Amino acid sequence: MGESPLAGSGAARSNEITLLELTAVLLRRWRLLVGLPLAATVVAVAIALVMPPTFTATATFVPERSSNTRLPAGLAGIAGEFGISIGSEGSRSPRFYADVLKSREILERLLQSTFADPRTREPNDSTQLLSILKVRGRSTADSLSNGVRALGNLIGTRVDAQTDIVRLTVESRYAETAAATSNRLVAYLNEFNTHTRQSQAGQRRRFVEARIAEAEHELRAAEADLRNFYERNRTWQQSPQLTFDEGRLRRQVEIRQEVYLTLKREFETARIEEVNDTPVITVIDPAVTPSRPSWPRLPVVGLLAVVLGGLASVLWAFAAHFLEGARVHDRTAYEEIAKLFGVSSRDRG
Repeated sequence: MGESPLAGSGAARSNEITLLELTAVLLRRWRLLVGLPLAATVVAVAIALVMPPTFTATATFVPERSSNTRLPAGLAGIAGEFGISIGSEGSRSPRFYADVLKSREILERLLQSTFADPRTREPNDSTQLLSILKVRGRSTADSLSNGVRALGNLIGTRVDAQTDIVRLTVESRYAETAAATSNRLVAYLNEFNTHTRQSQAGQRRRFVEARIAEAEHELRAAEADLRNFYERNRTWQQSPQLTFDEGRLRRQVEIRQEVYLTLKREFETARIEEVNDTPVITVIDPAVTPSRPSWPRLPVVGLLAVVLGGLASVLWAFAAHFLEGARVHDRTAYEEIAKLFGVSSRDRG
């Protein structure tokens, strides 16, 4: 048999009453619904006002890309959209530069560098960044180790896979220190990479220089063999065997010449790169002193306090309604809940 219209009407009526009861529960405790979010907002804003502010300085730069890729530009571009570097040196990729920014060598050098002391009003006062961060340790090495961890947490990097732009952010309690630290980091990164590239070019120059001497000796030996062949066989064109031997010796000379010329070109390139101090990164936007703190933000803090306070008040209202219903209709369940929360018999009434 099908469901009667009366039964369906009763179900709908039950749902309607349930919604009305929920609304009634909230309306009966409207003071809680209004007071708790308001109190939470006041407390959160008061805490935010006494908290030390945090300033964030941002610098952006793009690294120099290696131009010796042999892949089509379209394929390299598609790979870049997925954050994959193909056809270029790993030590020149944007991700490499982002990782170097947080390397121990760079951070230790930065911690031992001097900055204007933001804690004094004297313009000429300067101190190490380690002192500004108030990092302590059992020894100098321990202080540096603690400082590296602390400073690493204040530095953030993000790489745009499509444009290769690296975004560096530095947080600090002092706006001037945040901007100065960010710009100093970019300068140290450029010096590190320039020195590394020059060192690699110097090693390559020394290797190529030694290889040139060997290639020149091999070329002279191949040329001497070909000259001796011509001197011994003045009518070599008339003999198939001698013609074959002449072609083989001539190819040896051509190969040795090509190797020698290639090494000479590489030698000149390495000599130029060894003394080249051209910056390997291009700064797009240097860090500037932030005018407003990045945290805490009073509107954000207030909104979060209202939302969390509202949720807590709604849950509180429904929990109180449930306990009241259990106290009247299900005494056993109420006794168990009261015992769970440590409510005494006198408090239960």
